[in-house]
Amino acid sequence: MSMSHTQVPLWLLVALQAAVSGVSLVVEIVAGRMLAPYVGMSLYTWTSIIAVVLAGFSIGHWWGGHIAERPARQALSLTGWVMLAAAVSTAGALLLLRVIGGPVLAAVEHPVWAIVTLTCGVFFLPSLFAGVPAPVLAQIAVMKEQSQSGRSLGAMFASGAVGAIAGTLLAGFVFIPWLGTALTLAIVTVIYLGASAILFALARPVRQGAAALAVAALAIVLAGLSLTRVSSCTTESQYFCIRVLDVSADQESPVRRLVLDHLSHGTSARDLPRTMFSEFTAMFDAIARGRLEPGPFSAFFIGGGTYSVPRAWADRKTGPITVAEIDPQVTRSAIENFWLEPEHMMIVDEDARVALQKRAGARYDVIVGDAFGDIAVPSHLITQEFFQLVRSRLADDGVFLMNVVDFPERLQALSAIAATLRSVFPSVEIWTEQTRPAPGEQRVFVLVAADRPTAFSSVVAEAPEPTRFAAMADSFTDQLIAQSSPAILTDDFAPIDRLLGGSF
Repeated sequence: MSMSHTQVPLWLLVALQAAVSGVSLVVEIVAGRMLAPYVGMSLYTWTSIIAVVLAGFSIGHWWGGHIAERPARQALSLTGWVMLAAAVSTAGALLLLRVIGGPVLAAVEHPVWAIVTLTCGVFFLPSLFAGVPAPVLAQIAVMKEQSQSGRSLGAMFASGAVGAIAGTLLAGFVFIPWLGTALTLAIVTVIYLGASAILFALARPVRQGAAALAVAALAIVLAGLSLTRVSSCTTESQYFCIRVLDVSADQESPVRRLVLDHLSHGTSARDLPRTMFSEFTAMFDAIARGRLEPGPFSAFFIGGGTYSVPRAWADRKTGPITVAEIDPQVTRSAIENFWLEPEHMMIVDEDARVALQKRAGARYDVIVGDAFGDIAVPSHLITQEFFQLVRSRLADDGVFLMNVVDFPERLQALSAIAATLRSVFPSVEIWTEQTRPAPGEQRVFVLVAADRPTAFSSVVAEAPEPTRFAAMADSFTDQLIAQSSPAILTDDFAPIDRLLGGSF
């Protein structure tokens, strides 16, 4: 005999709703980690994920409402099939992303539309299927307790919210940092399969049981294939997909590159600790030492990465070094893969702004801003309030340097940051490679802010080949700011993603 809606225990409906809601939010959070190696983790990425997932939930709820109008047994059976579809689409998400990721990014020229297209292709269906059970389970709960339908409906809504909260916390604090993406999706798949089995059991007898078992087996196989595929990440942390690439020309003299999500964040050589392999690190090293040597001088670094400049300065014994690196896994990677000797400096595992705020009595001869969240410096590290904090932590005649990447045909981000720095520091210089940029080229700039200008206007530094860098004339900076009329960036308004125009 089949079970009617009056025989379904309310606690089981509440538990099912909480479980499905919870794991659907796990998938939403994991989506960010999955997309990061392809498109980074920017405002555009999270906006796309949230919009696509909510669209899937909405259509799923609408579909589930139609299913809920059917007799209870039939509605439960159909929802069981939907949960099987959720299991298959979730189990195959990682494999699908690996198949379509490259072609989508190659076919869709505009990066923002590429992110939206990729997100829809991989995560719309899992969200759609996850949205179906809520109205079905709510309808059965209300029909079961007609005399207390309001309480039953409230219990179902509350269980969905509690499940979503639990799923979000588990994804961010447990699943991703401790288990990784593939295993997390495998666990979600198993939970969807369990929900499907319960729904089929409530709707028994179930026709086409063999077909249901075949679909469940497909989900398990897809999850297994995802687990057996080697992850593109060397390490998955709370913040990044960390990849370490060997770029050595000679294996006897190793050189390695650090990639966080989809962007290179530095290169270091074991046997050449003083050699810089990128333009911005070469400028940091040459400009700061040119201003402060013969030293010694104290330094505070905002961001670690490969620790290229701190490692070089420690080798030169320039003075005490403090590095604020928010991700302990990045520091661990630098120690294990980039020959960092942490005993030669103080390393704090926290946000640089927080670290500077805590050090009210500290003064540094140079503060170096080398933090990138994705396509730009995190917005809270480019505001007037932050630059005021930086200046308060500089010693007399101290200097602040930070790198900015922008496109020469736009320069809106560079202009806004330079104008904001000028509102705090008397002298602001824009340094870059002394060559004419190619059309569409990204250009690396270093902003130098202090109480006085740099005594030299150009410098030759190895990056790793000898390269000449020069400060732009003050008239160029004046004209740049005058033409774009940028707003001063503040903690209330620092639209760095929009200023870059989604061009990365």
